[in-house]
Amino acid sequence: PGGFLLPARRRGWRDDGGMSTPTRVHLQRLRQLWRSAGWPSHDLIEVELLAAGWVERLPEPGGHERLRVTDAGVALLAASLDRNRAARDAHEQLVARVATEMQRAGRLAWRGLTLRAGLPPAEGEEGGKTRWVNAMPDVYSIRHSTVEDYLEPAIHEVKVSRADLLGELRRPAKSAAYRALCGQCWFVIQAGIAEPDEIPPEYGVLIGHASHLELARPAPKRACKPDFATWMALARAVPLAPPEDPQADLA
Repeated sequence: PGGFLLPARRRGWRDDGGMSTPTRVHLQRLRQLWRSAGWPSHDLIEVELLAAGWVERLPEPGGHERLRVTDAGVALLAASLDRNRAARDAHEQLVARVATEMQRAGRLAWRGLTLRAGLPPAEGEEGGKTRWVNAMPDVYSIRHSTVEDYLEPAIHEVKVSRADLLGELRRPAKSAAYRALCGQCWFVIQAGIAEPDEIPPEYGVLIGHASHLELARPAPKRACKPDFATWMALARAVPLAPPEDPQADLA
């Protein structure tokens, strides 16, 4: 009673007012300064970078100043690069595992496709034109069949970070494009980043563990045939080579 309330300490800041952990915005600005001549923007982001000691001011002839990333800032950039590489490696490993499982299930699988989906006009847009959306699914697969009705195209989208997953779910056009291109659409999430019920019911959910894929929810199935544009994309691409049979060397 009668005392003063101290303001809550901001996340990522030390008790002495300095920053201890950079945000994504700070790292983006550090990368921009590293790749540029260092001309200042004179905004609050640069104030915080200067106060944290991650950049420094250098006087220029004529009274101007430019900014240079300090050794501490370079160390932050290097640590961020290592984290990004680790995330990419984890993503690629999970994508490869999903593709292999599709092949073992008797399907042809592709990675790195760019497909084009035609979506209906936006809601409330009467007489609007078809919206064309590019989609780049992590894994696209079809059954190994000569009967078009039995192909059952499927798309698996792999997420190893919660931020990436939530960002994808906030882009309904991209998700709608996936569903328009296949009869079954799946999210494959790394264990621990989300709960299955956080993902809309239009998608199946697989959970990637260290040793196996767990079926958390089957994907709704509907009839779907690849359209001409998809066939052209498949014709220009090459399906993944079959996984090696560990028993082959024993024959």
